[in-house]
Amino acid sequence: MVVCWFVGLTTLDVVHRASARPGPDEKVTAVRQDVAAGGPAANAAVTAAALEAHAVLVSALGAGPVAQAARADLDEREVQVHDVAGPDEEFPLAVSAVLVDDATGQRSVVSPDAALVAVRAPRPDAIAGLPRPDVVLLDGHHPEIARAVLAHVAELRPRPLVVLDGGRWRPVFAELLPAADVAALSAAFTVPAELAPGATDAAHGALLLGAGSVVVTHGAAPVEWARPRRADDGVVEVGERGTVPVPEVDVQDTLGAGDAFHGALAVALARGESLPDACATAVRVASTRVRKVGPRSWLAHLPELTEPHGGAARPGPEPARDDG
Repeated sequence: MVVCWFVGLTTLDVVHRASARPGPDEKVTAVRQDVAAGGPAANAAVTAAALEAHAVLVSALGAGPVAQAARADLDEREVQVHDVAGPDEEFPLAVSAVLVDDATGQRSVVSPDAALVAVRAPRPDAIAGLPRPDVVLLDGHHPEIARAVLAHVAELRPRPLVVLDGGRWRPVFAELLPAADVAALSAAFTVPAELAPGATDAAHGALLLGAGSVVVTHGAAPVEWARPRRADDGVVEVGERGTVPVPEVDVQDTLGAGDAFHGALAVALARGESLPDACATAVRVASTRVRKVGPRSWLAHLPELTEPHGGAARPGPEPARDDG
């Protein structure tokens, strides 16, 4: 069984599905309500566990009823949680208010994410005691945790593959992109022009900052992937690139679709799939996610997508840098 670490944000998502959006000083009645652990890292970990990987979530939950609710959901999904905050520490775990449009399946989210708290770095010995990862995914939240994990990963031989979940630009990505073997970006991701002068698009900007390869999702449009090429003058250009089609499906719920993509991408890479094949696997999983209503009901449909694999192989995209 491959081991995947998911490093970053955990929230508690309170999800309401409604046929209308409330206006100012207005209430609407929901047709469905769900409560589940959320956050990019946590949702990706849940997906990976459902795909029969050993999913380890390195995050901050702490004590209190909100954390207990999130932890109970993660335990039920067989995600191993390494809580940097500690189970006895009072910690204001973020609560995300989510509204899903019953007609379109599109979601709107209000959440503090990790903006209201400062999380300390985990102890090196605590990280070292976790199962050795084949792939490590970072979502850019809780930078101190990400830095500590990257320091640990850099000492492992062979070095695990590092995947970066780039939904939208955050300053810490300037540090994390050079360590990323695969930067998985959304169409909304932009690299500040001053950090990547001459970049032709977000993918090129991420490659200029040191990413080993890039994947860009565009919702229902094809997924792009690209690898860098260094010109004779040393300038990094976009080299080999391609697209993976996204099937047309009846969209019921888009909440966490990107997280499902990233969790599946991590597992596929850990199992040794090439980058294009891993993207195709992730597309199949994310397409299943959006066809089902609710944050967890779709997981029951994943076994039909799971194919038997042998032992963990070295992931397809090789690290683009020497960590020695």
